[in-house]
Amino acid sequence: MFNFMKNRKIWYIISLLVILPGLFSMVTRGFNLGIDFTGGNLVEVRLDRDVKIEQVRTVVEELGYAAARNIQKSGTSDYMIRTRELTEEESATLISTLEQKVGEVNLLRNERVGPVIGRELTMNAIWALLIAAALMIVYMTFRFEFKQGVAAVTGLLHDVLVVMGIFSILQIEIDSAFVAAVLTIVGYSINNTIVIFDRVRENLRTRKKGEALEDLVNVSLWQTMARSINTVLAVLFVLLALYLLGGTTIKNFVLALIIGVTSGFYSSMLTASPLWVDLKLMEKKDNKHREAYSAK
Repeated sequence: MFNFMKNRKIWYIISLLVILPGLFSMVTRGFNLGIDFTGGNLVEVRLDRDVKIEQVRTVVEELGYAAARNIQKSGTSDYMIRTRELTEEESATLISTLEQKVGEVNLLRNERVGPVIGRELTMNAIWALLIAAALMIVYMTFRFEFKQGVAAVTGLLHDVLVVMGIFSILQIEIDSAFVAAVLTIVGYSINNTIVIFDRVRENLRTRKKGEALEDLVNVSLWQTMARSINTVLAVLFVLLALYLLGGTTIKNFVLALIIGVTSGFYSSMLTASPLWVDLKLMEKKDNKHREAYSAK
């Protein structure tokens, strides 16, 4: 039986090799922010005939006002177009070009979204993550112990950094759906970690005298391995189908989930559990030092 715990430094190094380039990219290149963060126009139009969405996307893309994923069909012949911030002339050009290329256009609304909303969205997302992390530590401390809470939240931070880093490196556009994806990943990833820690707690009750903590956690990982693999594969199959067949508008959202779910599987097995082992071994070492100091 392969011993994951004895090789835990390798898992830490792999995590750093994935996270550090992402952090470097976040600092030096930043993110490709969508109009939810940078501001822009939200244009809704109704066409006089049924037109394929690809035709509308082609028109808007050729004008350079928005990417294809920012154009959605919202009704039988209604289309929602999210663009960069447009001037009055550019808005008029958009409507007139659509009329020339796809037929009569009835403008339902043309709203300008300011960057202030983007800042509020960013702050709300950060607060949501901090509150979620704090509540998870409280819950894990109540159900297990504080160090397991710290290890679990570190695993979640690992997943968030992996997703954000890859999106920054590849300069994939992020919008409000990305925030929802990150929060979903946090909720999903903690479940697998709880299952593993629950098995560790059960095994601690029947721990043999002299059995090393690393060996006990390793056995626990193997006992939950089949469940973890089956769960993550079931979710990934659905996400891959959505990514391939779900349409352009949700591709980035689904991609974030695919990366996050995969990272969550890795972190719950090979980040949170090994980290808890190291925290417990450090605690044991500190206790020995205190006892030795007291005996002098």
